[in-house]
Amino acid sequence: MDLILQQRQELKLLMTSQLRQSIELLQYSTNDLEQLIRQQELENPLIELQESDRWAQIEKLPSFQSARNSAPLFQATTINFRDQLIQLVHLSFKENEIKKLLEYIISHLDYKGYLEIDGIESPYSTEQLTKGIKLLQQICPAGIGARSIAECLLLQINSHDPEYPMLKELIGHYLPLLAENKWKIIARKMNCSVAQIQKYNDLIQRLNPRPCILSNSETTEYVHPDIIVENQEDELIFYLNEHYLPKIHLNEYYLNTSFTNLEDKHYIHNHYKNYRWLVSSIEQRRHTITQIMHVLIKKQLPFFRNGLSSLVPLTLKEVADEIGMHESTVSRATSNKYVQTPAGTFEMKALFTSKVLTNDGKQISQEKVKTLVKQIIQKENKHQPYSDQKISEYLNTEYAIRIARRTVSKYREELKIPTASMRRKWQ
Repeated sequence: MDLILQQRQELKLLMTSQLRQSIELLQYSTNDLEQLIRQQELENPLIELQESDRWAQIEKLPSFQSARNSAPLFQATTINFRDQLIQLVHLSFKENEIKKLLEYIISHLDYKGYLEIDGIESPYSTEQLTKGIKLLQQICPAGIGARSIAECLLLQINSHDPEYPMLKELIGHYLPLLAENKWKIIARKMNCSVAQIQKYNDLIQRLNPRPCILSNSETTEYVHPDIIVENQEDELIFYLNEHYLPKIHLNEYYLNTSFTNLEDKHYIHNHYKNYRWLVSSIEQRRHTITQIMHVLIKKQLPFFRNGLSSLVPLTLKEVADEIGMHESTVSRATSNKYVQTPAGTFEMKALFTSKVLTNDGKQISQEKVKTLVKQIIQKENKHQPYSDQKISEYLNTEYAIRIARRTVSKYREELKIPTASMRRKWQ
């Protein structure tokens, strides 16, 4: 075999690290983008940040300046409900043994208020723990300290409705069957009517399976909208919610400094490229989101005025074709972002929905079909609820929407609506 040296010219598209980062930046929410900007400031000496006017005005306040160098103006006070229970025990009981028993029970409550001691060697017997739970019911919400959901419900029954012995039997022995709505089987086993079981079931529905939420460490998560849509003079306008983002400026001191060391020149040159990449990528992200929102405002005008029930069918590809971009670009630009509208705050992805064809060739969104399914179930006869097949036939007859039974079942599960047998009420 002869060795031959050849020259060949090729054109290749290489995915550079900065190009990859620019694509990832499209998926960032506004909060994530702020963190990226501040991180770049720490790493790049050519980047200077100017805080937004909102923060600049706050920093000028004397109270902010004094608090900046001292303790915070406000300190968050967290209420430890477990400590409150222990304080209540010390106020209510005098015997040290009882206090120690109740403190042990309170210290082993899970976040729902149940006693969680499985796998733990307890210094107290089952009888002592039962006695302690009964004492705890005298000063705490009924059901706290229970070791199971059945015990939790029974403790509440004893507190509110002690005159129902059959109800206690139902909770103690047939709670799994009750959860499956097998009322006929329960009625036959308990030698009573199905109507009585339904009456007891209604009573159980009023009880609280989580009598005491002890976890105060969970903080409420607030949605920060990335885009805000407002109705001004009967016209919809939108803007990117970026008022708190710092402005990026170039520190020209290092650029104007002459370096004799080649390594220093290379260092400054690379950071200058990173600065230009950051500014360009943020502007490209802003331009892409703005283009997408212009199309969404035009295509989803009924949604922005009335909410999800008026959502029209719209796919990522349709928006991509409208603005001359790839479908994957639209997908990334709409990820992890929320839109605040006059009808509420929604994920940006929620504005895209598949289409369902009606018998007359018209298109209707999946969200509209889900709304119709929910309305049909709400208006049904609870003694004879519609099956998924019946709902499918009803949609075809009344609304000319032809969808399969399994599709109705999928929509019903997404709406968290139980099956017909679980919805049935006995006469």
